[in-house]
Amino acid sequence: MDAVAAGTRRYAVTHRTTYSYDDVVSSSFGRCHLLPRDLPGQRVLEAAVAVDPEPADRSTGTDVFGNADTYFHVRTPHRRLEVTGTSIVDVDPIASDIVERGPALDAWESHRPGRDRHPRSVAFVLDLDPPEITPAVHDYAAQVLVPGRPLIDVVVDLTSRIHADFTYRSGSTAVSTRVATVMQRREGVCQDFARVAVACLRSHGLAARYVSGYLATEPPPGRDRVVGADASHAWAAVGTSDGRWIAFDPTNDTLVGERHVTVAVGRDYDDVPPLRGVIYTDATSSSIEVSVDVAPQPPTPENRADTRAQAATPGSPHTTTANGPDTV
Repeated sequence: MDAVAAGTRRYAVTHRTTYSYDDVVSSSFGRCHLLPRDLPGQRVLEAAVAVDPEPADRSTGTDVFGNADTYFHVRTPHRRLEVTGTSIVDVDPIASDIVERGPALDAWESHRPGRDRHPRSVAFVLDLDPPEITPAVHDYAAQVLVPGRPLIDVVVDLTSRIHADFTYRSGSTAVSTRVATVMQRREGVCQDFARVAVACLRSHGLAARYVSGYLATEPPPGRDRVVGADASHAWAAVGTSDGRWIAFDPTNDTLVGERHVTVAVGRDYDDVPPLRGVIYTDATSSSIEVSVDVAPQPPTPENRADTRAQAATPGSPHTTTANGPDTV
C-alpha cells in the first residue's frame, strides 16, 4: 500500500531561536532537543542543527530516553546567538491496531508495568521530586480510571476531560509552574495539560511520559499560511502491556496522529526542553525570539518512494538558563 496516499504526511520543520544581548557574550554553552525521532509511524528523512556563531565544539548523541541530544560551545564573542533546527519528517496516521483492538481494549490495570513486565517503564510511573502527584490529582484521575475500564476508554476520557475542565491561556504559567497550581487555577498551556495528564496516569500506577514536538496547524479558509507562526507543542503518552505507547493531546482533545511531529520524550518538561544554556557576559538584559514553521510538503512520486524506503529500513537521526516562551 502507498503510505503517503493512505494518509502519511510529510513536513519540513524549521525551529529557529535567536538570543540578543546588550553586551558581548564571551562564551556560550547550549544543549538542545531539536532533532525529531525515528519512531513507529514517524520517519526522519533529514535533520540538522545549525548554530551561529559557529561553535568551537559540538556533538550530537543520544540521551537516556533515546532522544537526539545536541551540545555546543560558542567561544567567539557575540551579541547575538541563533540556533536553528531543520528536518524533513514523514508522519503516519495512528495505527488502528494500537487503539481499536488488542491490549488497548484490556482493563487499564493490566497495563501497569512491573518487575516481570516492561521493567524499564517503571521509571515513567515514579513521581517527580518535588512530588506532582497530590490528593487532588489522584481524585481527579479516579473519575476516569474506573476499575476494569478499557485503557483506550480511559485515554479518550482523560483527554476530553482535561480539554473541557482547563482553560488554555497563554502566559498564565511558566515552565516552573507546578501541577498542583495548574489543578487549582484550572488554566495553563499545552505543557501544563500534558503534565496534568502524566501525573493523573502515574497516580494509579500507569507508565506515562511527557512528549515534546510540533503540531501542524492549518490557516483559516481563504487565508495563506503564515511562515514561522507555528509553535512548539507538548502532549502525553501512556505505556501499554505490549510495550507500545498511546499518545494523546489534551490541548486539542485528540489522539496523536499524522499532524503531530515527535521530537523528544521524557519524564517531564525538564528532561526535554528545546534549548537550554549558560552564558558568560556582563550583559544586564537580553531578548529571545522563537520562530517555528511546520510546512506540509505535497506528496510526489519521489516522496512516496522515499517513504517506502524509510519504512523498509528504519533508523535513528543522526548561570543564565534559556528555555523559550510558552508553547501552544
